[in-house]
Amino acid sequence: MILKLSCPDRPGLVATLANFIAVSGGNILEMSQFTDPIEKWFFIRVHIEIEDSEAKRRSVVDTFESLGRSIGAEWEFRLPHERTRTAILVTKAAHCLQDLLARTYAGDLPLDVAAVLGNREDLAPIAERYGLPFCHLPIEKENKGPAFERYQAAIEESGAKLIVLARFMQILPPDFCAAFQGRAINIHHSFLPAFVGANPYRQAFKRGVKIIGATAHYVTSDLDAGPIIDQEVARVEHYHTPEDLIRLGRDCECLALSRAVRFHADDRVIVHGNKTIVFRD
Repeated sequence: MILKLSCPDRPGLVATLANFIAVSGGNILEMSQFTDPIEKWFFIRVHIEIEDSEAKRRSVVDTFESLGRSIGAEWEFRLPHERTRTAILVTKAAHCLQDLLARTYAGDLPLDVAAVLGNREDLAPIAERYGLPFCHLPIEKENKGPAFERYQAAIEESGAKLIVLARFMQILPPDFCAAFQGRAINIHHSFLPAFVGANPYRQAFKRGVKIIGATAHYVTSDLDAGPIIDQEVARVEHYHTPEDLIRLGRDCECLALSRAVRFHADDRVIVHGNKTIVFRD
């Protein structure tokens, strides 16, 4: 079992949790913790080995409630090694979708991809190559509401617990963001807010930037401002062309997104306000 917990910091928290696990018959396989010295807030992730019985695991979860409330905690239990059922949203850029599916197929990402949804049909062949259903849900520019209702219905029907926006080039409405709060991950270039609008890589080239990158974050109604999970950067040399910057940027996007997805699927992320604590493996 995986336990993730956060609460106000106080002496003895680790000992209290370890004692509970021991008394419950559990064995700690891995423990990662962090205390924010500014906010005085405590975060921990514990991988617990426990009797392979649904009744025993349920007993531990139920018994923990009293302890969790007594320390003012927010917590979550989950079985490890479960593949996270996932829906991937795309438009026409293929690199992030291809990378996610290749890593999943290779066993690097613990995902069960339930569906690929797109507002264009460009990437249907990639989904079909991996034996995945592709659902084309076009979006009318002047009337996006009904389309996003169809997206939400399709995601819920698929049973997806994680939604990945793999270069899905649409602004999500607030209701959609709220419905999938804390389980929708987006990727974008890290030039914002300096280079806004079309051709950001060409804008960056003209400005002579020396570093480019990508940001993977949870989706919120504040555009591209959700809690950041992971970022990747690459150096820009004087001989790089705008096309080179685009190539480097794609690499950064693939790396940042795949790491963010893996950290989430492995229950290594705790959201606290607009920040995340990521217990990297």
